[in-house]
Amino acid sequence: MENFTNETIDTSELPKFEEVQFTALHPNYWKVTMINCIILILFLSFGVTSGLIFIEELSGFELPFIILTIVIIGLILLFSRIAFRKKGFAFRNHDVLFRHGIIASNTIVIPYNRIQHVALHEGLVSRYFGLAKIEIFTAGGSSSDIEIPGIEKEQAEKIKQLLMGKIQKQLQ
Repeated sequence: MENFTNETIDTSELPKFEEVQFTALHPNYWKVTMINCIILILFLSFGVTSGLIFIEELSGFELPFIILTIVIIGLILLFSRIAFRKKGFAFRNHDVLFRHGIIASNTIVIPYNRIQHVALHEGLVSRYFGLAKIEIFTAGGSSSDIEIPGIEKEQAEKIKQLLMGKIQKQLQ
């Protein structure tokens, strides 16, 4: 019979995920983001314009609505750029990491032995730029735990194969 031990772990000796070198998203993903922002801005502008044309009670408030719309558009573009620059991913020997966030930086770490399924998706705009998105699923959820967008399709396929290989090793 083995003796049970429960030694204290020195937390200062644990590996720090903050020191990991993250890979930035492909620069073309910024173009994809901008196209999506332009579509959002067009819908927003259409709504504001419709409101100004069809609501007669707002007569005299056109300039504040236009200024508000410009401010909102500026904020959308600013936050989109910040979000793009903060996103990054890394693959280590035992886990995958994804960093994102605008105001607060969030890092998701998923050990390979928790991964159940991997999917590769190409959106219409992303496909035009040769980019794909990797979705990583763990047990117990209907949605993905990590979505890593803005990866060149060829690299995304290699990543998917790597992760599928890790899943297969766990099943053996």
